[in-house]
Amino acid sequence: MDKIPLNYEASGGDTHKQVTNCLPQEVVQCLENARFLHLATCTDNVPNVSLMNYTYLPSSPYSSVPVIVMTTNPRSRKTTNIVANSNVSLLVHDWVSHRPPTQGRRMSGGSSPGPEHRSSLASLLLNLNSTAMSSISATIGGAARLAPSGSEEEKYFTEQHLANNTFEEGEPMFRPDSISGASAGAGARDSHFVAGEEVRVIIVDIKDVRISDWKGTVRDWALVPDASLVNGD
Repeated sequence: MDKIPLNYEASGGDTHKQVTNCLPQEVVQCLENARFLHLATCTDNVPNVSLMNYTYLPSSPYSSVPVIVMTTNPRSRKTTNIVANSNVSLLVHDWVSHRPPTQGRRMSGGSSPGPEHRSSLASLLLNLNSTAMSSISATIGGAARLAPSGSEEEKYFTEQHLANNTFEEGEPMFRPDSISGASAGAGARDSHFVAGEEVRVIIVDIKDVRISDWKGTVRDWALVPDASLVNGD
């Protein structure tokens, strides 16, 4: 069996960069298959990474490029970071991976651990046909913003996010609570995910994407609106 290269090609700059008005299909498939992604924000040279539930939208009335929608507590670190610095990075993949025992864990002797006992689920995942799994990870660069509270934009993205995160059991991962009573005003709505918890809606306008495959090959794309692509800008 061939060894997987640890560093197939240099990737410090743009590699085989292409310009497009939509995400490559393999990235779309990865976004549709995965349940979570990692969101990296930064302010004052202090990075922060969060595991996030998300919704991918190839188009919307509020952006000329594809977007990623997420939600967060208004007092979270990521919210503070996004207000200070809109540049974010997202990492998404749907690999099922297994870390083999290290040399230290394989050592014999009274102090070494015994044989590993895997659950039936772990064994099933390890035995999955690798051709059925994604073999890429995608690093997505974008500009993040918070939808204005109470706006039509916030309502639109909230509804899209809820629809995308209601599963076969019929129970949404996030549950909105409506404001009731005369003091709320006609049509007023308080966006809550998980009863009683305030949230802000994060929209990330995708600017570029880097695909890395299991061999270490890297490919870059820059996303531009349709008009810019037609005009050659």
